[in-house]
Amino acid sequence: MKSPGRPSLRRDVERLFWHEIATGLTSEDAAIAVGASGAAGSRWFRERGGMPTFMVVPATGRYLSFEEREQIALLRVQGAGVREIARRLGRAPSTVSRELRRNAATRGGKLEYRAVVAQWKAELLARRPKTAKLVDNERLHDYVQERLSGRIFRPNGAGVAGPATAPWKGRNKPRRQDRRWARAWSPEQIAHRLPVDFPHDESMRISHEAIYQALYVQARGALKRELVTCLRTGRALRVPRARTTQRRDGFISSEVTISARPAEVEDRAVPGHWEGDLIIGLNRSAIGTLVERTSRFTLLLHLPRGEGYGTAPRVHNGPALAGYGADAVRDAIVATMATLPAELRRSLTWDRGKELARHADIKISSGLDVYFCDPHSPWQRGTNENTNGLLRQYFPKGTDLSRWTADDLAAVATALNSRPRKTLGWKTPAEALDELLRSTQQAGVATTG
Repeated sequence: MKSPGRPSLRRDVERLFWHEIATGLTSEDAAIAVGASGAAGSRWFRERGGMPTFMVVPATGRYLSFEEREQIALLRVQGAGVREIARRLGRAPSTVSRELRRNAATRGGKLEYRAVVAQWKAELLARRPKTAKLVDNERLHDYVQERLSGRIFRPNGAGVAGPATAPWKGRNKPRRQDRRWARAWSPEQIAHRLPVDFPHDESMRISHEAIYQALYVQARGALKRELVTCLRTGRALRVPRARTTQRRDGFISSEVTISARPAEVEDRAVPGHWEGDLIIGLNRSAIGTLVERTSRFTLLLHLPRGEGYGTAPRVHNGPALAGYGADAVRDAIVATMATLPAELRRSLTWDRGKELARHADIKISSGLDVYFCDPHSPWQRGTNENTNGLLRQYFPKGTDLSRWTADDLAAVATALNSRPRKTLGWKTPAEALDELLRSTQQAGVATTG
């Protein structure tokens, strides 16, 4: 067999790569974990459309493994004969003889057995590409394609073109933009509808997984890749199940959920319990908000851009330069809480955003117990939500919040804290907080006396 060029990475390495993908790793991290480059992992993931297909099935012992080929190469260099090699490997002599004859390297005009080249040639010879069912069966192909991308019609039978959309560029569905209008049946709906429409025609059968492969795997070529825009998710690549089930709030344990928060927080009788969140503006700008539950006293966190934002190239898993990464929010909260007396640093209830992933550091540095709301339950920090609505008068949605300095934020907080509130008996939050502090200090003196 003539050598077609430089050997690629072994198939068993790619198989290990897909096992790592199944655990939820990214393509770059999975490739590095198996000793390949991040670029090779991205290529494998893209070429197979995010689908491992047969790669998750372990290789059987029927065929020589790479380790056995390495042993053959070593024994061959040591001068061992075919029967001796076969005896040591526990294989038939004919297997070893055939391996040396078929998969030897031909570089330099002579046969030299090398394990890497032999493994590569064996994988090339073992390929048995099977024609996709949707390529062989035109009627089935048309049925599937029509249910995926067919036009929709009005009740009177007139077709509806839908909104004009940009040509597909191999990426996921556009964010907050019009999408193509189509019948958009899911592959599972198509697969289960076929026996209903063709009960006696066994040729009109296909699994939903085969439809996904026809869409996502480049080598299949049965359906055009741009038809993935007709799927509900609109993903350009299939996402492994382990990755979709990964919790974005994995930093939240049962000890810091709102159910573990002390009962004294609920009745607002004791000051020092805060609620917090971010308000987001244009171009990933943000301002942190902290509201004391009893007095409604508000503090604003200045979250400036990091050095190099918008100019330096983005670094994968690098620091969050937009200003509201976990480190920046932690530092802002710790610095702000350091200006308050200890009796006003009891607890903080936050949303489930990743910006507070460093909550353990906050507790250590400021003594503030941090608790997180339940999923999709912003009403559990209703005081903060109401205050954020008031702040939108000064910081409207769709505006760049990074232009305001720390002094500007302090001025807005002062304006809010000097505004009388009905819920406080028309006292201002500043007056209410001052009154609470004085009463707390007097109670402490009386207890000491």
